[in-house]
Amino acid sequence: MTTGASTALLTDMYELTMLDAALKSGRAERTSVFEAFARRLPGSRRYGVVAGTGRLLEAIENFHFGAEEIDYLADTGIVSDGTLQWLADYHFTGDVYGYAEGECYFPHSPILTVTGTFAETCMLETVILSILNHDSAVATAASRMTAAARERPCLEFGARRTHEMAAVHAARAAVISGFVGTSDVEAGRRYGLSIAGTSAHSFTLLHDSEEEAFSAQIASMGAGTTLLVDTYDIPTGVERAVAAARAAGGELGTVRIDSGDLIAQAFTVRQQLDDLGATTTKITVTSDLDEFSIAALGAAPVDSYGVGTKLVTGSGQPTAELVYKLVARADDEGQMHEVAKASSNKKSVGGLKVAGRVRDQRGHSAQELIVSAKNWEDGLAYLERSGARPLQRKLVSGGQVNREFVGKEAIGAASKRHDASRAELPYDGWRLSAGEPAVPTKMVDIFGGEN
Repeated sequence: MTTGASTALLTDMYELTMLDAALKSGRAERTSVFEAFARRLPGSRRYGVVAGTGRLLEAIENFHFGAEEIDYLADTGIVSDGTLQWLADYHFTGDVYGYAEGECYFPHSPILTVTGTFAETCMLETVILSILNHDSAVATAASRMTAAARERPCLEFGARRTHEMAAVHAARAAVISGFVGTSDVEAGRRYGLSIAGTSAHSFTLLHDSEEEAFSAQIASMGAGTTLLVDTYDIPTGVERAVAAARAAGGELGTVRIDSGDLIAQAFTVRQQLDDLGATTTKITVTSDLDEFSIAALGAAPVDSYGVGTKLVTGSGQPTAELVYKLVARADDEGQMHEVAKASSNKKSVGGLKVAGRVRDQRGHSAQELIVSAKNWEDGLAYLERSGARPLQRKLVSGGQVNREFVGKEAIGAASKRHDASRAELPYDGWRLSAGEPAVPTKMVDIFGGEN
């Protein structure tokens, strides 16, 4: 069912030229299996987080060529008239399996598997990778940040540091990995996320004095608001903030610190608040935080974090480096064959993959077990005998999207799933330093039958 604007031109030209050539060669209708996976974890991180699946399913649903798209392709001459006719009738009719959103993944994990004819599956490559690479990179960074923050809440404040629509999707990915809300109002509207925000330094500078600015904000938002106390002098700002709230008949909710040595400032401000009797007033910090600075603040009396630039840019790793490769295809008799890219530095492993996670006696993830098989049933049977928890879910069946994984409700489910998946990791998985993946991957090939 089409629900929105076409996503069909969110693609690279070579998808269309491949389709054109394959239709002419007579191979376009061969049954094919494509797989999205990462050869490595960027930055030698210990794990990755799958995000973007819900958005991707909507994109597949809306991948169609209307009159405007066909007219544009005809004007550019990218493909032949026969291919234009084929595209005019295009809608995805295959199956999609994938890791559920919020699940942790590792090198060679088959995050997404797309089956159908070559013609319909190859067309989805760019839109799949553009969504999963961005959202998974943000979700991975967000997971590291919320792990470093422990029980202290993190808020996403990165809208001004990235493309306007990337900001909306980054907020969604961050919430999947444990962030409690966002400053981006469109993200709140579109995905049902909690939104937060009060004022910037410009609001204080607008007024003739800091006292006037604080009083104006409290008059509008109540004493429980968050006041930004570092526009001028922090100790003076804290004193004025507490006084303004009390003058309004209440106790100040929170002070925000956005500059300076945040660790030292947090201790100083906490002591000052306590000395003033404002023991219930909380402290939130911002200022270009990442997972390392959040971890460093762990011993400081901070109550929450606002994270912007580093989050929406993947904290130094702006892409998950996922690729989309053909791993199996039929011959003229309909028999499936493993295929794989064999170049020395970019090898892939052929065959349809069925993935599971083996746990040790303590319930920690011990192995990513990936089985190359001719069909899902054989692969699942192998996982069952191995005691592995199956990781893939059927996301699309015969072109019909599984609505369980789409919409606002799916985000909350994905967040809970991530909590469980991350909690399952061994101790090494929680380390922020570069290193080997927290869970080793074992590849088993039963494509031609078990030995």
